[in-house]
Amino acid sequence: MQEKLILASKSPRRRYLLKQAGLDFVVIPSEIDESGFSCADPEDFVRDLAESKALDISKKYPESWVIGADTIVLIDGRVLGKPRNKREAREMLGRLSGKTHWVMTGYAVRCEKKSVSFCDVVKTEVLFKELSPEEIEWYIHTDEPFDKAGAYAIQGLGTFLVRRINGSYTNVVGLPVCEVIEFLIRHKVIGLSLDNRRDPSDDPS
Repeated sequence: MQEKLILASKSPRRRYLLKQAGLDFVVIPSEIDESGFSCADPEDFVRDLAESKALDISKKYPESWVIGADTIVLIDGRVLGKPRNKREAREMLGRLSGKTHWVMTGYAVRCEKKSVSFCDVVKTEVLFKELSPEEIEWYIHTDEPFDKAGAYAIQGLGTFLVRRINGSYTNVVGLPVCEVIEFLIRHKVIGLSLDNRRDPSDDPS
């Protein structure tokens, strides 16, 4: 039986990934003020944010397991957040065009009652195709770039922007699912039941 699990994020992409993984969870977004965190070191930045989000909700629900996460895009030493307008989206996509960048997701899992706390960062290398001005304008006008770090969604229309990735695909979407599931299994938060396994004899011949 799975223990109670909380996703401390309002991101529909993280919610989708965990549902696809078959997890039973509730969404209770953290409301911490992100403006107080320094991004001088991008890896520390996403790790601290993820840990703070998980801690914020874990204190309120000490018997539950809480997942916190934060994702950034890093290119040429510069952190790209979510574009606030079309101008910023245009600038970000132009900067990424034809270049390799990194997607970093900090993720944290904790349970106050069991005194368990873990936090790590997963990095994925992403290469963009060369984008024409017309492609950039078309993509901006789909409205997909907004509310996305780096102004694109690899799982959406933005899939055509990406020529190659090296590393976790789900990390680019917003959560390194493999690493999260590994942690939850290791700490027996979820189990691997064989009750619903498929019988090969049921396959059509």
